[in-house]
Amino acid sequence: MYKRKLLVLISLVGSAVGLYFVIQFYQLFFWSNTQFENEVSYVFIDQDDTIDSLAIQLTPFLKRIDYFLLAAEKKGYDLRIRPGKYTLKKGWGNNEMINSLRSQRMTVLVTFNNQERIEDLAGRIAQQIIQDSLTLLETFTDTEFLQKTGFTEENALSMYLPNSYEFYWDTSAENVRDKMLVAYRKFWNPDRMEKANSIQLSPQEVYILASIVEKESVQAEEQTRIDGVYLNRLRKKMKLQADPTVIYSMKKESGDFDQIFKRVLYKDLKLKSPYNTYQFSGLPPGPIWMPTVSAIDAVLNAENHSYLYFVVSPKKPGYHLFAKDMDQHNRNKKIYTRWLDQQRVYR
Repeated sequence: MYKRKLLVLISLVGSAVGLYFVIQFYQLFFWSNTQFENEVSYVFIDQDDTIDSLAIQLTPFLKRIDYFLLAAEKKGYDLRIRPGKYTLKKGWGNNEMINSLRSQRMTVLVTFNNQERIEDLAGRIAQQIIQDSLTLLETFTDTEFLQKTGFTEENALSMYLPNSYEFYWDTSAENVRDKMLVAYRKFWNPDRMEKANSIQLSPQEVYILASIVEKESVQAEEQTRIDGVYLNRLRKKMKLQADPTVIYSMKKESGDFDQIFKRVLYKDLKLKSPYNTYQFSGLPPGPIWMPTVSAIDAVLNAENHSYLYFVVSPKKPGYHLFAKDMDQHNRNKKIYTRWLDQQRVYR
């Protein structure tokens, strides 16, 4: 009888111990260890992160960071941390979190537009991925890459088309650049190339002209007409005399691209800069802005007309008065300058 009771007792103790370990196992790996209220939270792991630095980042999100660290050690994750953006879902246990952190890197949508310079573009992209702006800028302006692909440091921005692109958060600067080149080549399909050839402009030159036109007007229905003016002037070997290029020249000369100019003065037209189309014939060496795709297509579908001049219309803000000869243009210009004086716009 005694032996029987002893066996029963040992069995009960063994079952209790076994149950304890089962509970501990489930608590360690499968019971919810999150304490955030949102349905989803995101973790960004840098290339130099360790299990210790990751623990600091995760502590506000978890009930028991010590349980997570123990589970990470048991699964070998503490020695194989991968950089990237990852998802943590409300109610997850350590096992699900570690599986996500180990193998489920997320992509991010990198979006950019309205960038004035390649430096601004690098800064904008750096806000959305792990790479810093200096690394991106050096990669975007790498001399060997530019020569190999037919770009220059001045027109390097023309390879980048405003849009949203999918990347891993920890993607390399080279991967960003190379993916942009693929998108650029895809954009310049046979149809667009044929149109560019018909107006005797390269894709980079189309981009440069689009950047000027979009600075002249954001009205899509008027951009094709302005394009037509500039193409007419190019064909006649006339200087473009585009005020936005003067403004860009002044910003570049001073190094201050935060300046705002509401009026271009006659003295400004004398600035010796390759971007000043009052001083130099043809297109400037690079874009003065990142134009929209619609502005680029507007150049390729420019209106066919005889206009050679235009000036802002005071009666219809955002639009312009067009002229075929200098006499009409001078009359239009007087209307505009008189309006500027009345509005006390002196710079």
